[in-house]
Amino acid sequence: MLVVRCPDWLADAGEPDSAGEAARAFEPVVAIIEEFCPQVEVLRPGLAAIASRGPARYFGGEAALAAKLAESVCLHGYSCQVGVADGLFAADLAAQAGPGGLLVPPGETKQFLAGVPVAALGIPELTDLLPKLGIRTLGEFAALPAAEAGSRFGAQGTIAHRLARGLDPRPLAPQPPRLDLSVQQAFDPPAEQSDPVIFTAKALADQMHARLSACGVACVRVQVQVLCADGQEFTRLWRHDGLLSGLAVAERVRWQLDGWRAAQERDDGIGAGGITLLRLVPDQLVRATGHQLSLWGDAVASDAVARAAIRVQAMLGHAAVTRPVLSGGRNPAEQVLLVPFGDAGTPRRPADQPWPGQIPAPAPATVYPEPRTASVADDRGAAVVVSGRAQLSAPPAWLSVEGGPARAVTCWAGPWPITERWWDPAGSRRQARFQMITDDGSAWLAVLQDGQWLVEARYD
Repeated sequence: MLVVRCPDWLADAGEPDSAGEAARAFEPVVAIIEEFCPQVEVLRPGLAAIASRGPARYFGGEAALAAKLAESVCLHGYSCQVGVADGLFAADLAAQAGPGGLLVPPGETKQFLAGVPVAALGIPELTDLLPKLGIRTLGEFAALPAAEAGSRFGAQGTIAHRLARGLDPRPLAPQPPRLDLSVQQAFDPPAEQSDPVIFTAKALADQMHARLSACGVACVRVQVQVLCADGQEFTRLWRHDGLLSGLAVAERVRWQLDGWRAAQERDDGIGAGGITLLRLVPDQLVRATGHQLSLWGDAVASDAVARAAIRVQAMLGHAAVTRPVLSGGRNPAEQVLLVPFGDAGTPRRPADQPWPGQIPAPAPATVYPEPRTASVADDRGAAVVVSGRAQLSAPPAWLSVEGGPARAVTCWAGPWPITERWWDPAGSRRQARFQMITDDGSAWLAVLQDGQWLVEARYD
């Protein structure tokens, strides 16, 4: 297996608001990879894989294939890392092993993985627990009996144990059903916009999963085929670490269409006349093992909510329906991101870090997307300022928000100074925060930054 990583786009795709942009930007790289192998699996924007055995025979070996592919990507102005190993997991780690990647010789994948920390598994429950049990590397974890790993750590332990041994996460179904499990939908007239197609993709994915479930299998890789009114057909393989839900399939169709629309804007003629057919083909099947809920149930959105959200997105656009995702940061506005429903909400700044200077509980109820201008004066009417040593010029006595009437400050606390990113001239920031209560009973979170008073939030 050969994996191509573009770290810049992987970082962008980690920010929910940038996933679609990263998918569009990654499309030209996928087209370059297709020149070496027509079947490209896109794991996510910035990460793609191909089966290297066939192309390697044509290009003179896996090392030559990796070198030629990396050279071709670089000649087009993109940076990438290429890794080759017996399995997808090991090939991805090999790509991360150095600036240009690494080639693991056939049969040596287990030795390559032996010294890798267990954090590479990407399973938070295990990466936190295993070091406490004295298991710090994949080699130590692979040394455990497979039955014991599954019994002690559950389904995730079984998958992680297979990865640590250099195997695929799940065994393939030995005899896939011969029935045609693909689903499709024609559009008459052709769909000019992406939103109706994405809405249809969610319904088709649910229909496909129902067929798979009836056969006792599940899908971890899906082939998306789009037929355009001008006769062109475009196909892409999408893989997912877990089972592809209906929302996950719809999200990948959106990424795929965004990439093609961007190519159309570059006058490539892709998708001219609209889309006439969408087809989903389950390309890789595994045994359906089911999903065991936790003892008290899982906090997941009901299917009715998902259907309603997708329907509204089809009418108003993908960004019209959002959900909150906890993020890291010191300001209240930074601690919650609004992510389009169906997108993977993985913030770039983790919420579980200490974040010194963060406002303690209770959190304000109303956080303004953009801080409101304010003025704070002392009892003589002079503006209150804070020195570089966090010394107040005078106690706050009056607060006015956005030019409104000045209210008497009955109680206040602060200042709490913070200095962020002092090494970055463009991103540095110095602030002094205050909590204030005015005579009408309102409680405010105010901040003094660059000589300007702002109100970030309100306690209701």
